[in-house]
Amino acid sequence: MNDPSIAAMLANPPGIIVCDPARTAALLGFEQLVEALGRAVRELAAGSILSPERMVVPLGEGGVLLSMPASAPDIAIHKLVNVQQANARRHLPTLHGNVTVCDAATGRLLCLLDGPEVTGRRTAAVTLLALRTFLPQPVQRILIFGTGAQSRFHVQAINALYPQARIWVRGLDLASAKQFCEANRQWHGQLQPLDGDMPEVDAVITLTTSLEPVYNQPARAGCLVVGVGAFKPEMAELGKTLLDGSLIYADDPAGARHEAGDLLRAAVDWSQVRSLASALDGAVEPGRPVVVKSVGTAAWDLAAARVALANLMAERA
Repeated sequence: MNDPSIAAMLANPPGIIVCDPARTAALLGFEQLVEALGRAVRELAAGSILSPERMVVPLGEGGVLLSMPASAPDIAIHKLVNVQQANARRHLPTLHGNVTVCDAATGRLLCLLDGPEVTGRRTAAVTLLALRTFLPQPVQRILIFGTGAQSRFHVQAINALYPQARIWVRGLDLASAKQFCEANRQWHGQLQPLDGDMPEVDAVITLTTSLEPVYNQPARAGCLVVGVGAFKPEMAELGKTLLDGSLIYADDPAGARHEAGDLLRAAVDWSQVRSLASALDGAVEPGRPVVVKSVGTAAWDLAAARVALANLMAERA
């Protein structure tokens, strides 16, 4: 990625810049993230970004420590994130961590970004990239499963690019969906808890850590399904009926083989799972139902770091 502002920062680093969650969010606009991710998806597929399989280490009461490095010719990053589901009962965030960004040529540290903010925003931006790639028209109607932090990031992201879209929210129960909508209406004015049958929508986005499928409707052309929340083999948000009737794409096909519990449980034919990069650079088959499985990779954090560095440089100008 030949961004002159990043090149200028690498040539004349200002010292290590530490960004708290608010500053990290301000540096990572969703439109810029989608563009940066589109480039990074291609670079990862071409091998110019190196992103090994993440290391997962047990942490405390059922939590995990995730170590995720990535390197490109311009910069490298290392994300360390602690995921502790038990924190919900402690009234603490589930995610803690940071992203260290360095100059690839010299190894000099450039900045620290807030890990949960980077993760939330770049993950939502991958969904936006999928919506832009697979839907012929701007999305108008969306159904979200989940009422956690990642759902909040997705609401913000959708509002940034599709402010006209109507969003239904399904939670564990109607009360949780109503509470989420009220708490997040500041981010998007057209939020509605789902009470009753599922509406006909353009996109379904699953954002839970469920161990059992939460969405298993027959595949339908014109309705894009993006599975985001299940990131471990024992998790599954999408069911076999849906997957068997869909073309399946993965943001990181290699990682999906180990982490996409939905696909593992459905015993998908991995030779038929396509890369998101192939959809960006080739024709998408019309009239076929599509599922995009997002498992994440440190390459997407690297893309976010590029956006942050470019905006930090713009602040110095």
